[in-house]
Amino acid sequence: MPLCKIKLLLFALAALPLNIFAVSYYVDALRGSDANSGKSPEKAWESLDKVNSAPFAPGDRVLFRAGNVWRGQLRVTCSGNAQKPLLFGAYGKGPRPRIDAAGGYQDALLVRNAQFVELRDFELTNHGDGQATRRGLHLVADNIGTLKRVTVSGLYIHDVNGTEKETDNGGIIFETHGDLVPSNFDGLQITRNIIWKVDRTGITSRSYHWKRTHWFPSVNVVISDNWVGDVGGDGIVPWATDGALIEHNIVQGANERAGCANAGIWPWSTDNSTFRLNEASGVKTTKDGEGFDSDYNSRNTCFEYNLSHDNDGGFMLVCSPGDRKREENVGNIGTIVRYNISKDDHARTFHVSAAENTLVCSNAIYVEKGADLQLVLLSNWSGWAQDLQFANNLFHVEGTAAYGHEIGGSDDGSYIIGPGWGPAKGVRFSGNRYDGEHRNKPEDDSRPCSPAPIGFDDWPGPQFDPSHPEQFDSYLKKHRTWMQKLMKRQFKHDVNCGRKPQD
Repeated sequence: MPLCKIKLLLFALAALPLNIFAVSYYVDALRGSDANSGKSPEKAWESLDKVNSAPFAPGDRVLFRAGNVWRGQLRVTCSGNAQKPLLFGAYGKGPRPRIDAAGGYQDALLVRNAQFVELRDFELTNHGDGQATRRGLHLVADNIGTLKRVTVSGLYIHDVNGTEKETDNGGIIFETHGDLVPSNFDGLQITRNIIWKVDRTGITSRSYHWKRTHWFPSVNVVISDNWVGDVGGDGIVPWATDGALIEHNIVQGANERAGCANAGIWPWSTDNSTFRLNEASGVKTTKDGEGFDSDYNSRNTCFEYNLSHDNDGGFMLVCSPGDRKREENVGNIGTIVRYNISKDDHARTFHVSAAENTLVCSNAIYVEKGADLQLVLLSNWSGWAQDLQFANNLFHVEGTAAYGHEIGGSDDGSYIIGPGWGPAKGVRFSGNRYDGEHRNKPEDDSRPCSPAPIGFDDWPGPQFDPSHPEQFDSYLKKHRTWMQKLMKRQFKHDVNCGRKPQD
């Protein structure tokens, strides 16, 4: 071939799309065969074993036929690249393809040391005999360095009966091990998933890097638009992250079976987390039992435009032990709680224990008729709160609200309080509005400058039945719109999810 034609051919090949050589593989449990090439629906593979042993390349798509069921475990250990992610998903019409581990594996879907991977539109279950470590999806970075751009979307995870003794089992768990090579996720996105009837946790993480002695957090983590319900323990808990965004998630029913301290949506050992437009309700017991929590070894956590209601333990816990080792645990510093609504929460509204530099401002708290709760409780966790400010909040009480510090407690997680703030230092109230009956009301050093009470004529908001996952996309859209309208009505300004309001 003449040299000029060779050059023209090379130029033409270089101009082709980057994924031109990527392959689509099809998997059909009913009509496929592992002897096939897998490269068309008519020549689909059959088994998970065939998929698990295949050497996929960047840009490949591995598609499972809708409506089919596979027993066992799907494993992903291959990676894509920045230009050509590797996709595992569905094809055809019907319910999501289902991976049923049936209690025979710890994980229905295991992704280990893979990056630039997209996981979309699977149904995952893992129900077996007795309590054991079981998960729907397990994402692992194991002494590998930084894994980039893993996307998890459209999963329907249900009936995972793990153990209540450990938090790292349940729906979606992302985990980092770094004792040899510091490892984390960069750009992990967990979006638009349904997690129902799982033990112990809906969405959470575990990390070797949670201690400040070897701090190497995951970054650019987004957990958004997920529905979590009927969870044995915690709802959504990021660990060892910096700058995570947890936005528009709905937790309905947590701490259902664990019998220990759990809450709805909260961080553990994180920096600079933002929790926005989330709804948490139906968290059981007063062993914690709050809708939201800013917790251990966390700095600069912001909760804004969230809705908490009908939680046994109340609205918000802010805590960390006071006798911390600074090289391991910095405590809880700089939490901001603003523009949130608490409606008909029980037991206590704000519970603060040994946290520092906490600001609670411009929230709207509604206490229902007949309730007698602790609106502000300060307790001792090897130390007491320091520099705690309540400013410009609405405390609209139709029952009775009390304020004070811990003088006793019981095994069920409830507290006996006395007036005043005990050994806590720097507690200040300013510009708050106090409607109704308040016991031991704190001194407030300025005129009220709080949100005004609103009606709840469209309460409750849109509801979702997880037994009908096909209705989820419509529900999410309606729920986000309802939440934004509710927050705008309460706080009289637009709720722009990409921009924080001015401080």
